Amino acid sequence: MAIRTVRKGGSRFYVNPETRISYPGVTSILGMQPKTFLGYWRSKMTAELAVKSFPFLQEMVETAGEEAAVAYLKGAADRYTKARASIGSEAHDIFERIIRGDTYYTKRDPFEPTRFLNSLRKDLEPYRANFIEFMEMVQPEMVSAEDIAWSDTHQYAGSYDVILRVRLSKDAKGNLYADPVNGAWYLIIGDWKTSKDTYPDVALQMSAYAHADKLIAPDGTERPVPEFDGAAVLHITDTKWSFKPVDAGADVFQYFLALRKYFDWDREVSKTVIGRPLAQGGRLTTGTERRK
Repeated sequence: MAIRTVRKGGSRFYVNPETRISYPGVTSILGMQPKTFLGYWRSKMTAELAVKSFPFLQEMVETAGEEAAVAYLKGAADRYTKARASIGSEAHDIFERIIRGDTYYTKRDPFEPTRFLNSLRKDLEPYRANFIEFMEMVQPEMVSAEDIAWSDTHQYAGSYDVILRVRLSKDAKGNLYADPVNGAWYLIIGDWKTSKDTYPDVALQMSAYAHADKLIAPDGTERPVPEFDGAAVLHITDTKWSFKPVDAGADVFQYFLALRKYFDWDREVSKTVIGRPLAQGGRLTTGTERRK
């Protein structure tokens, strides 16, 4: 039976409709990491918007009031995050289509279902072009994509981007490099990232997928997690791309498990550790005050 997802308390959970078992998603578990930099980043986004749109803000205050202007500034970071998430989601869709064989990213004509279109939104075209270049240079073979990695052992689940077979060779210093003609075959758990940079927590994410108990296809078919030769992330933007190795081994996985444990603390245990008062006090309310 196919796995479905639900959102509870701001976190995504993967649910087996047959057994009723639900586990938190990998990305929700990664959300347990401290992100102290976000406060500075959000303040910077708000300040930059205020400076760049000063005349507009003055007009907004005069026409819509101060509260409207404050709300507009407060939403700067959220609007940026939402826009970037939309691009990332659509780019992932393009990458999956291409690696499944839809080289030109064709779309069905809504008015003529038998006709396909080659059009693509202008801001997404550079992502498509860079992904095509990656495919031509590395020549990966897709094993599977967008299936669910499921762990009963540690109670989590998550949808991985891709499992690839790539041919790699080693240089004189022992560093791996893509060699689609003469290289040896490697089985890789892969991830696509369209963010500004690649960040270390991708290793935690990929270690979770690599160390799951089983993989579940959209139709509910289950199979064991294969023995991977390594992990890699394709960092791809509208201007460039790079295919980088990632350490997703057993040592890294232990750090993911620490976050998994903290997830339970945050969502469940922390709500139970403070009991009812053994004694309490405060300002005395007199009978005269109560009768007023």
